Amino acid sequence: MGNIVAIVGRPNVGKSTFFNRLIEERQAITDNIAGTTRDRHYGKAEWNGIVFSVVDTGGYISGSDDVFEAEIRKQVNLAIEESDSILFLVDVHHGLTAMDENIAKMLRRAKKPVLLAANKVDDHARQYDSAEFYGLGLGEVFNISAQSGAGSGELLDALVNTFTKPTEEEDPEVPKFAIVGKPNVGKSSFVNSLLGREQNIVTAIAGTTRDPINTRWNVFGFDVTLLDTAGIRKKQKVDEDIEFYSVIRSIRAIEDSDVCFLMIDAQDGVQAQDMHILSIIQKNGKGLVLLVNKWDLIEKETNTMKAFEADVRQRMEPFTDVPIVFISVLEKQRILKAMEMGMKVHADRNQKIPTRKLNDILLPIIERQPPPMYKSKQVTIKFITQLPTRVPTFAFYCNSPQYIKPSYERFLENRLREHFSFTGVPIRLFFRKK
Repeated sequence: MGNIVAIVGRPNVGKSTFFNRLIEERQAITDNIAGTTRDRHYGKAEWNGIVFSVVDTGGYISGSDDVFEAEIRKQVNLAIEESDSILFLVDVHHGLTAMDENIAKMLRRAKKPVLLAANKVDDHARQYDSAEFYGLGLGEVFNISAQSGAGSGELLDALVNTFTKPTEEEDPEVPKFAIVGKPNVGKSSFVNSLLGREQNIVTAIAGTTRDPINTRWNVFGFDVTLLDTAGIRKKQKVDEDIEFYSVIRSIRAIEDSDVCFLMIDAQDGVQAQDMHILSIIQKNGKGLVLLVNKWDLIEKETNTMKAFEADVRQRMEPFTDVPIVFISVLEKQRILKAMEMGMKVHADRNQKIPTRKLNDILLPIIERQPPPMYKSKQVTIKFITQLPTRVPTFAFYCNSPQYIKPSYERFLENRLREHFSFTGVPIRLFFRKK
């Protein structure tokens, strides 16, 4: 279980710049997975060998400088609830503002570690300007420049010291399934119908469930832990940014899980927000089963299911090797089928393919269709092995790894999927010099 850090502060203090600086090293690693949309507000950062998740709350506020104070208050509240540590950014150029004081008041009440960073300290003179922020009563003020990175080392040293060590893992043998999706698609009802009891209070108001609930489910020969992220706070008003809430809520469950059930509403189809959650699942290399709920409400014609499935796969390109199960939680249709699919994806994600078998199958294919030549230079792949990682990862040893094109990488991934079962499992390929 990783630590989640939220960056808070009023608009235009440099939250996104600092967020990008934190994740830029890792971004290159997570973004080479074909088809992950770059998530502007969520990423992985690393400092002194410690990997943690960063959420930029500011990225979600729609609007400009005249953003309502209430909106920022909500962001800060959610950050306090959902994160392990908080980075509070203020801006030396503008000095201390009333909004900074309001945010500080909320943070002082929080039972979470808060680090105060004065941004835009680009020269010595500015160092003295930041002294007024001690008045916020949040302890030490770290002087940083998000633009140049100056001062961020000391801030990050202090940040990783606030991390509480991960709690002892529960039984690692027991697969963890997270049920994620946007509010009101039926996540809680799905968990309830599996458990055969009203575990969560379910009403038709989007986001009535409050906290992620972990339940051990041991029936019909299954033994799994269910992580129910179910939605978010009750919507105060219609124009609230639901996406921010459901995404930040889903992050922890996705990171803690082995397999994610991404539930979509049959009546809505795949929407931008579903793609957003899908990208977080992929970035974390988790198994995926797509559940299409409320299928009982769809007018059926011949091929309805086929057409729907084709449309969904097209939206998810290029990660299309995903099991799709059409369910109705209300009618209890195909719910056990969904769980069986989850178990299969979990088994596929944990399989280790013997090196000899990999080479026996893939090398002849590569010989028949070698990587395209680069500047009349032949690229040859000599040897393939699976690396001992949680996410299935394969190393291809070759003479000029830098000349392997993304299209050929996809070709290899498709051959791997063809010959070995990786349905619903993101896989990663690395090319190394032999």
